Amino acid sequence: MKKIFATVSLIFLLPALFAQEQKKETETVTLTIDDAVEYALKNSRTLKSNDIDLEIKKRASAVSWNVFLPTVQATGTMSRSNDFTPGTGDIIASAMSKLNNNEVPLPTDFDKEEDRWKTVGNVSVSWNFSLAYFGQIKAAKAAYEGQKITWEQSQKETITNVKKLFYALFLQQENLKIQKSTLENARRRMVQAEANFKSGLIPEISLLQTQVNYENTKPTVDSAEQTLNQQFDTFAFLIGLPVGTKIELSGSIEPTYIEADTDDLLAKYGDRDLSIKSLENNIKAIKIGLQALDLSTWTPAFVLSYGWQPVYIGDDGAFHFYKGLGKDDDWFDNGSLSLTLAWNVTNMLPWSSNRQQAKDYRQNLAKLEISLDMLKENQKVQVRKAVDTLNQAKQQIENMERSVQLAQKAYDMQLRSYQSGTTELLDLRDSENSLNQAKLGQLNQKYQYISALMDLENTLNVTLTGSGNSQAKN
Repeated sequence: MKKIFATVSLIFLLPALFAQEQKKETETVTLTIDDAVEYALKNSRTLKSNDIDLEIKKRASAVSWNVFLPTVQATGTMSRSNDFTPGTGDIIASAMSKLNNNEVPLPTDFDKEEDRWKTVGNVSVSWNFSLAYFGQIKAAKAAYEGQKITWEQSQKETITNVKKLFYALFLQQENLKIQKSTLENARRRMVQAEANFKSGLIPEISLLQTQVNYENTKPTVDSAEQTLNQQFDTFAFLIGLPVGTKIELSGSIEPTYIEADTDDLLAKYGDRDLSIKSLENNIKAIKIGLQALDLSTWTPAFVLSYGWQPVYIGDDGAFHFYKGLGKDDDWFDNGSLSLTLAWNVTNMLPWSSNRQQAKDYRQNLAKLEISLDMLKENQKVQVRKAVDTLNQAKQQIENMERSVQLAQKAYDMQLRSYQSGTTELLDLRDSENSLNQAKLGQLNQKYQYISALMDLENTLNVTLTGSGNSQAKN
C-alpha cells in the first residue's frame, strides 16, 4: 500500500519537477557589459588553458637553477657466479707458495654454495658544469617572460571580443526591432487593403501588392531573428555560460570621444604594443640560445665524479654477510674519484651539425628582425587607420544627429496630425519607422567608433579613456 501511495505521489510530483526544470532551463540572464567581461575572465576555457601554460613556464623559470644539481645514485647488488674464476689474490698466493717450496694448488672450484655469492653496494655522485648552463637558465626566464606576454594578449583579446560582440548584439537587437516594426506595418497595410477591397475602394491588384510585400518581409525578419539567436549562443560560449542560455542585454551604446593624433600616439605608446614585445622577446630568446650553443662548443665541460662501492667477500657468504659487518677484512671499497675536462672537438668544425645549427640560429634571428621592422610599420598603418575611422565616425555621428532631429520633428508632426484625425495610423507608423532607421544609423556609427577605439587601444596596449567610459551604461 505504501509503495502504491509513493508511486501515485511521484506521478503527481513529476509535472511540478519537470516544470521547475524547464523554468531553470529557460531562465533569462541579464548582463551588462561589465558582467559579460567578468563571466569571460572567470569561465573562459581558453583563458584557463593559458593560466596552466603560464604556471608551467613560471615553475620552469623558478627552478631553472636545477641544472647545477649533482646526480646522486645508490644501488645494491647481490650476484652469483656460475663458474669459478681464480682471483688475483689466489694467483699471487699460489705463485708465492712455489717460491717458498710450499706449493699450494690454485683453487679450481668453490668450496661451498655461499662462496659463489658476492654483495656489492654503490653510491655515486656526479656533478657536471658548463658555462652553457647559464644560457639555459636565461632561456627559461625568457620563455616565462614570453608566456606572460602571450597570457596578457589573450586576456586583452578576450575582453575586446566580448565587448565587441556585446555591442554588436545590442545593435542587432535594435535592428531586429525595426524590422519587426516594419513587418507589423506591412501586416496592417495588408489587413487595411483587405477591408478596402471588400468595400470596393481599391482594385484587387493593390490588395495583392500588400500581400506580396508582407510575405516577402517575413523571411527576412525570421532570418534576422535566427541569426541573432545563433550569435547569442556564440556569445554564451565565449563568456562561459551554457549554450542555449537566454541572455538579455542591459546597457546602451554611448562612446567616449577622444582627440587622437597618429604621430602623437605612436610617439607616446608605440613601444607598448604586445605583439612587438612578444617578437622582441623571441629575438632575445634566440640570442640566448645562440650564446649557449657557442659556450658549449668553445668552452670545456667539467665533470666531478665520486663513487663509493663497498664489496663484501667474507667467508660467511652473501647469505650471512651480516656476520661480517664488523670485520673490516671482509669488506673493501671499489669506488673512485675522478675529475674530467671534456671538449667536443667535432662540434668545433665549421661543417659540423653544431656549427650548422649556429648558422640556423643567426638566419632565424635575421628573419625575426625583418619581421619586427614589418610589424612596426604595420603598427603605424593600423594606428592611422583607427584614427581615421574615429574621426570619420565622429563626424558621421554628428551628421546623423541632425537626421535624427529632423526625423523626430517629422514624427511629432505626424503624431499631432494623427491625434487631430487628419493622418492615418499607417502614415504615423511610417514616420516612426523613419525615426527608428535614423536612430539605428546613428547607433551603428557609435558602434564603429567604439570598435575602432578598442582596436586602437589594443594596438598600443593603452587605455585612452577613463575606466568604464566606453562601456555600456544602464
